[in-house]
Amino acid sequence: MPPVLQLLLLLTLGLIIALAFAIFFTAWMLSHPPRRTYASALAKGRAGDPYELDPPIPFETWALASRGRELPVWDIPGQDPKGPVLIMLHGWGDSRIGSLARIPSLLPCCSRILTLDLPGHGESPGICTLGTHETQDVATMLDTIESDRPIVLLGWSLGAGLAIEFAAQDERVAGVIAEAPYRLAKTPARNVIRAQHMPHTFNLAPAFWILNRLLGDALQPARFDRAKHAADMQCPLLVIHGEHDEVCPIEDGQAIAAAATTGIMQVIEEGDHNSLWTEDQTQALCEQSIQQFIQGLSAE
Repeated sequence: MPPVLQLLLLLTLGLIIALAFAIFFTAWMLSHPPRRTYASALAKGRAGDPYELDPPIPFETWALASRGRELPVWDIPGQDPKGPVLIMLHGWGDSRIGSLARIPSLLPCCSRILTLDLPGHGESPGICTLGTHETQDVATMLDTIESDRPIVLLGWSLGAGLAIEFAAQDERVAGVIAEAPYRLAKTPARNVIRAQHMPHTFNLAPAFWILNRLLGDALQPARFDRAKHAADMQCPLLVIHGEHDEVCPIEDGQAIAAAATTGIMQVIEEGDHNSLWTEDQTQALCEQSIQQFIQGLSAE
């Protein structure tokens, strides 16, 4: 074989290997998000549990046995005995630590707050299935707590869609609060990868094909679309979305709210994907919207 053809063959082989690596790495990264743990919060000088907030908030820790895994849970008494039990579901790459910014604002209107690390996040074992199979963990949570108070789900990003899908299947949910939801799983994946200056044009679609096969076609748009699930919900839905969300387009949130039988859309002006609870102005509007929504549930 002429040297030139040998070189072309080697270059072609190297390109194929590089493409395959990029595709499989993308699939692995999406199912193995970065872990936000107590140690990572401590390293950044931030609160790692409710008692480290100012003022400290008492809580208990226990493990939810679900699908052969032990998922750590914070169990926090609320300040309103007549209020609902609020279950918080975090986003991709987050954990129950992400709930710490929200808990102080929600204590006055809840009888109890529960927040857990979903599989593959925080301190929980397993992998992330992008909000497809995690509905089983939410069902186990409801079976475990056996509360006589109304159940409200609050999720953000991945957790928002998870809450919507679960509520469409389970009549025990009295209301859903969805922060920054998205309709299709590929949308935030593309935006996150692009924000990290990683390639996505040639590797994302094949990576999703792999994940979809592993997850039983649960990522197919016809099955995953959160607007479709919102239309099947029997309980009220509050969608909170930042006006300038760079990860989950506000148009997705608007479509999801419009699809619900009782959907409320709260646009947070000047808010983006990660600032809803970090800026005073956006936090105040989120707090007001959620408290009014929960009060409305109690009045029904």
